[in-house]
Amino acid sequence: MTIPTYFIMILKQLQLMPVWLIIYLCLTSASVLAQKKSQGEPDQVYVDSKGILRWKKSKQEAAFFGVNYTVPFAYGYRSVRAMGIKPEQAIEQDVYHMARLGFDAFRVHVWDTEITDTLGNLLENEHLRLFDYLLYQLKERDIKVMLTPIAFWGNGYPEQDEATPGFSHRYGKQKALLNESAFKAQENYLRQLLNHVNPYTKLRYSADANIIGAEVNNEPHHTGAKERATEYVNRMANALRASGWSKPIFYNISESPRYADAVARAKVDGFSFQWYPTGLVANYTIPGNYLPHVDKYQIPFDTIAAFANKALMVYEFDAGDVLGSYMYPSMAKSFREAGFQWATQFAYDPMATAYANTEYQTHYVNLAYTPSKAISLLIASKAFHAIPLRKSFGTYPADSTFGAFRVSYKQSLSEMNTAQEFYYSNSTRTKPVNAAKLEKIAGVGTSAVVQYSGTGAYFIDKLENGVWRLEVMPDAVHIRDPFAKASPAKEVTRIQWELQEMHIALADLGKEFSIQALNQGNTRKATALNGQFQVMPGSYLLLRKGKSYGKTNTKVGSVALHEFVAPQPLENRPFVAHQPLHEVSANRPFSIKAQVAGISPKAKVAVQLSNTAGMYKTVAMEQKEAYFYEATVPADIVIPGAIQYRVMVQDEEKHYTFPGGYEGDPWAWDYYHQDAWQVFVASEKGKLQLFNPTTDRAVFVYPNLWKSDERQLITAEKSGQLILKLTAKELPQEGVLGFQYYIKDKMSGRENELNGFGKLLIRMKTNATSDTEVKVGLISREGITYAARVKAGENYQDIEIPLNALQPAATMLLPRPYPGFQPFWFEGKANHQFELKHAEKLEVRLEQLNRNNRTGAAALSFEVEAVWLEK
Repeated sequence: MTIPTYFIMILKQLQLMPVWLIIYLCLTSASVLAQKKSQGEPDQVYVDSKGILRWKKSKQEAAFFGVNYTVPFAYGYRSVRAMGIKPEQAIEQDVYHMARLGFDAFRVHVWDTEITDTLGNLLENEHLRLFDYLLYQLKERDIKVMLTPIAFWGNGYPEQDEATPGFSHRYGKQKALLNESAFKAQENYLRQLLNHVNPYTKLRYSADANIIGAEVNNEPHHTGAKERATEYVNRMANALRASGWSKPIFYNISESPRYADAVARAKVDGFSFQWYPTGLVANYTIPGNYLPHVDKYQIPFDTIAAFANKALMVYEFDAGDVLGSYMYPSMAKSFREAGFQWATQFAYDPMATAYANTEYQTHYVNLAYTPSKAISLLIASKAFHAIPLRKSFGTYPADSTFGAFRVSYKQSLSEMNTAQEFYYSNSTRTKPVNAAKLEKIAGVGTSAVVQYSGTGAYFIDKLENGVWRLEVMPDAVHIRDPFAKASPAKEVTRIQWELQEMHIALADLGKEFSIQALNQGNTRKATALNGQFQVMPGSYLLLRKGKSYGKTNTKVGSVALHEFVAPQPLENRPFVAHQPLHEVSANRPFSIKAQVAGISPKAKVAVQLSNTAGMYKTVAMEQKEAYFYEATVPADIVIPGAIQYRVMVQDEEKHYTFPGGYEGDPWAWDYYHQDAWQVFVASEKGKLQLFNPTTDRAVFVYPNLWKSDERQLITAEKSGQLILKLTAKELPQEGVLGFQYYIKDKMSGRENELNGFGKLLIRMKTNATSDTEVKVGLISREGITYAARVKAGENYQDIEIPLNALQPAATMLLPRPYPGFQPFWFEGKANHQFELKHAEKLEVRLEQLNRNNRTGAAALSFEVEAVWLEK
C-alpha cells in the first residue's frame, strides 16, 4: 500500500466518525503524549565513586559555568514590572544574552516564601509560572539548571519584606533548621515542587533532564545538636528522592563550617561553596589589584573522612564592588584547582534595571551595561571548561598566564587566545595564535584583528568560508559609581546608539566585503573598503566579495542569525563624569580628563580654570577616544595654592556646565551657579599627604570593627583634625589589628616628583605590649607589601621611615575574603626592589609576635593622625 492511499483511507474513516469522538481521540492522544513526556527524560550527569561529576553518555568529566538570575521573584520581579516591562520579555532578553556569552549553567535560590503556604503546599501563582517560563527559556538555549528550592529569605531586599504566605516567613532560617513542623513543611514542599509539571516544557521538575541537580537550600545557618543537622539534611534529601529524583543532590557545607562534619555525614552527592574574595557592599568602587585575593581557593574540610569522594560546586561567587575586568578568569582557574565542577556568578543584572544597578548594588554584570566585565565572564567560562580539574599554575603573578588565558590588572584585561578563538575584555596588543584559523572573536575595544571606536561588546562568528556573523552592542559609558548607594532614579551607566568605525582584518573576508543587516528593523547595508566600515548596533552578515549565503536557519550555538537584544538609551541629556586629582606639582602642566556622554559630534567641550592668585583661563578639551576628552592645563596657572575649574559643554545653541549639569550660558550676567572641582597645587618642597582621617574614610579594617569602642574617629590637640583609633579587646585568630587605604590617586598628580621622596612618616601612638609590634608599609600594584617595624609609644610622635628601609612582608588580604576560611595572608614573591611609583596602598598593623598567644589583660589599640611622604 502506498503512503497516499493510506492517508486517503484514514480520512474516509474520520468522515464516518462523530465530531465528539474525533475531539475525544485528539484530546486523549495529546494527554497520553504529555503524560509520557512528563514521565521524564534520561538523566544527563552522575557522580562517580571518586566524587567526579560525569556525563552519563560519554563518562567524561562534566563542567558547568554561568550565573544566578532573579526576575521571577522578589525585587527582580517588582523592579522589572515597575519599568513597565513584561517579566516574560525581560527573561527572554536576558537569557538570550546569557546564551550569547556562552554560559551553560543557571542557579538561583527559589524564593519559596512567595510560592508556598505555611504547610509547604505549592501555590500555583505568577512567581511559579514565571520560574517555569525561565526554565523553559533556559532549556531552549541548552543552559543547565541547578535547582535550589529553599531560600529562607524574605522577598524584600533592597526594599522591605512583604507579608508573604510561605513557611520561611513563618519560621525564619534558624527555626526552619530545627523545628519539626518546619521540617514537615519543607518535605511537603520539596515533594510537590519536584512533581510540579512545568506547563511550558510539559515535564515534571524531577523528570526534566535540563535540571541536572539540586542544592537543598541556600546558605543554611545551623545551630543546636549536630545530629539534628545531619537528620535535617537526610530528610530533605529523602524528600527529593521520594519524587523520583535520581540526580545529584548537593548541600552547603561552607556557610556553617562548625557543622561541616555533620553535613559531611549526610547522604548527599556533593557539597556547595561560595566565594566573595573582595567582601561585599563597600558602597563605592574599590580600587587596587585584587588578583592576590583570588590566587587560591582554600578548602579546610578535606581532613573530614566523609568529605572525600563528593562532587563540589560553587553556588555563588563574585568580585564585589570591582569594576575592572580582570578577576573572573583567575577565579575560574582557582575553582578548577580546588576541584569544582559547577560555578555560577551572583548575580546577572536584568537588562531592564542595569542602568541603575539597583538589584544587588555590590554586584554588577550585564552584557549591555558592563561589556568588559561580561566578556571577562565569558572568558572565565571558557577557562572553567578548558582547565583540567585540580591543575595548579603556581602563585601570583606567575599564574597571570595559564594555558590559553591571561589576566592583567594593569590593563584591566582578561584574554583567551587559541587558534580558533580570540576573546579580550579590553583593548589588547596580543596577536592571535593563528589569525588564518580564527572562527570566533569577541571583545571590547581594539585588537590585532578588530579596530573599533565604540565601547560596547562585539561578537564575530564564522559560519563558513567567506561568511561571518557580526553582532555589535551599543556603547556603554559609566557616568556614576555603580557601587554607590543605588536608586531607580539614578542612572549609573549611559547607553548610546552611535555610528562607529570598525575595521576587521580577516584574510577569509578579504578587504572588500559586504555588511548586511539581519536583526528586525535594521536596514543598514555597507561595503567595507580596505576592511573599514561604519556600523550601528545590531546583527549583521559579513560576506566576502562575490560570496552569497542563504541559510537563514543557521545558528551560532543556540543563537539564531537574526537575533539581537539591546537596551535603548534611558537619557540623552549631556553628562560629564570626572574625578579630580588630589594634588599636582607646581609650575608643571597637567591633564584634566573627563567622560562626556549625550552630545553631538559637533559639540564643543572646554574647561574654565581659576587659581587662588586670581588668574583665569579657558582651555578647549579634545576628544581622545570614544566619550573621553582631555585638556592640558598650562604651567603658568599651576602655582602653589589651589585651582578651581568647571567643564562647559556647548551643543548647538544649548550650554551645560559641570559639576551640576546646569543648563544655561555660564558667561551670562545672571548665571549664578558656582559649583566647581578643585585640585591643590603643592609647593616645590611640599609634603605629599597619603592619609588623613579627617577626609579619608574609605579604609578597610581588620578585624571588622564597627562598635563605638572599637573603631572611632576622635579629636586631639589640633583643631579640625580627626584621628583614626582602632581597638581590639582580643586579637583574632590571625593575630593582627590593622587597616589598609588606597593611596595611588593621592600620588598620581605628582608622579614626576616621586623619585625625590625618600621618607615615609606616620604620626601615631599605641599601647602595644612587648609581645606585639607595629608595622607600617606600602603595598605595590603586584600585591607585595614592603614594610618596616616602627617603635611607637603611648604618646603621639612623628615616626620617620626611610623608603629604602622597607622590606618585603606578608600582605593582609583586605577586605577579608568570604567565607572566612579563605587565606588571610598573601606571601607573594618580590621580583624587584621597592619603587614608590608602583605603590598603591598604605598598610598599618599591630601584629602579635606569638600568634598562639592572642589574649591579654588589656585591650590593644593604636591611633593614627596622619601619614605622609617627605623629600
